[in-house]
Amino acid sequence: MPSDATLEHRLADRVRALGGPVAVAYSGGADSALVLAAAARVLGPEQVLAVTAVSESLADGELGAARRLADDLGVTHLTPRTHELARPGYRANGPDRCYFCKSEVLDTIAALAREHGFDTVATGTNADDAADSYRPGIRAGRERGIHTPLLDAGLTKAEVRRLSRLWSLPTWNKPATPCLASRVRYGIEVTPYRLARVDRAEAAVRTLLAGAGLQVTDLRVRDLGDRARVEVDPALVSRTAALPTLGEALAAAGFAGLPHQVEPFRSGRLNTEP
Repeated sequence: MPSDATLEHRLADRVRALGGPVAVAYSGGADSALVLAAAARVLGPEQVLAVTAVSESLADGELGAARRLADDLGVTHLTPRTHELARPGYRANGPDRCYFCKSEVLDTIAALAREHGFDTVATGTNADDAADSYRPGIRAGRERGIHTPLLDAGLTKAEVRRLSRLWSLPTWNKPATPCLASRVRYGIEVTPYRLARVDRAEAAVRTLLAGAGLQVTDLRVRDLGDRARVEVDPALVSRTAALPTLGEALAAAGFAGLPHQVEPFRSGRLNTEP
């Protein structure tokens, strides 16, 4: 296992190799937050631009946390509006949906970055992401010459969290928060309504669990078209299913008239389902 110092040096070398000012495609998650922090450390905050794409697919509450960390790092933070839903390939919600989403996000970020004098754009793609055979979004980055310092330094997700904790970043243990469209089963059209009801449903379930004294790490509400599937930490499945107002909360969020089920959370589950 490489030491913390080795990880720091490897990442610093890759950031330094970017050769100048860099704009970071910054979602506020653990990976892009570490890239942002590393760039601020190595290049200086004035040489770094954080850019967070804002659209219907961004879960409510994510932007505020991202803004606070950028402020703490002393980095200028821009929040352009993106229009994934204007791309037919994204709305169609096929297995390559992430390609169209990432294309919209990166095109917007790169154009805005250039306007501010930043010609280099980096993302938080890590070594585990690249090893995953199902990552169409990575192709969009490669086509556009986007830089990937975590991947180039060979940092895995576990190592990203290690370094983030060492640097006291609040994102070190933040669960993955992929875009809301990832909750909609492939083949079902992505619409503003579907994204909003998933967001409302997840917030409602999280509130119910907190009210019952249950702390959840991973939570998804999947829109399967004919039903909703609530996925939570395996240890919480039975207690979540037993919440007396769960069905009512899902109905109020927009799933009225649809059955629901509660199952253990598994990342990328919709990628393996018909």
